[in-house]
This record gives sequence, C-alpha cells and structure tokens, in this order.
Amino acid sequence: MAATAIVLSPLSFPIGPTKVYPAQHMINGVGGVLLGPWYSMIVAVIAAIVRIALGTGTIFAFPGGISGALVVGIVYRYLWRKDYAALTEPIGTALGAVISGLLVAPVAFQSGLIKSMLPLEVFLIAFLASSIPGCILGLIVLLVMRKSRGLIFLGESS
Repeated sequence: MAATAIVLSPLSFPIGPTKVYPAQHMINGVGGVLLGPWYSMIVAVIAAIVRIALGTGTIFAFPGGISGALVVGIVYRYLWRKDYAALTEPIGTALGAVISGLLVAPVAFQSGLIKSMLPLEVFLIAFLASSIPGCILGLIVLLVMRKSRGLIFLGESS
C-alpha cells in the first residue's frame, strides 16, 4: 500500500505550503479497513518519508496522513465494521490539519522549511479538499474489490 501511495504521488497539487494528495487519503481509507489502525499508520509514515525524499510531499504529509489512517482503522476495528468506515478519513485529516496549522507550521516556519505562516483555515480547506474525494475513492476501491472477490481471503463482507 505504501508503494501504491508513492507511485501515485505525482498526482498532487500545491495549496500554500502543502501538496494536496487525494491518493494518500484513498490509501488511508483502504488501509484503515484492511490493515487496522497501526499498520495503516505505518503505511502513511513510509509514504510520507519517501514522498518528502522524492520532493512530491511536504512535512505536512505526516500529520495529515497518519491521523486519517488512524481514525479509519479505529472506527473500522472498534465501532463500525463496514467498508463505509473509510468515509471517516476526513475526521482524522481535519485533526491533522489542526496539528499542522498550530504545531508543525510554526516550527517549519521558524526553521525555514516554509516561507510564510498561514491561518489554520487554509490548512483545513487544503486538507479536506484532498481528503473528501480521496476517502470516496477509497470506499469505491474497497467496494470494487469486495464485488470482484478481491477481498475474499478476509472472509468478510461489508
């Protein structure tokens, strides 16, 4: 899953200091359902590290990706064992936007990683503009895989 996120990483676009990347949110939705919270977070960390190294991601890939994967994994595992749990990814991503705006951006600005500070609203808009279509794509991937019997090995149905 991390490799898929990395291969699709050129499909991003900049908004302020962030690079909006719906494919990561798709992977978070699929990974949270299939792998659970902890392994899907590992996928997000690996993807963020490699994307930053390749120049297709920014430091904001950590709080946005990790929190979205965690929320989907927790919701699926403990609250709602349906593929539709992938649609909760924007809740985690909004939390990541808050972390980015209040904690990561000031540190990144002070260290020279970003050139200007932006209000929290910009992070929320940018992250949700990426997360909402991404989680919908993730749900579609899960439903297609289930319908095509691609997930038969899990012995589950949604």
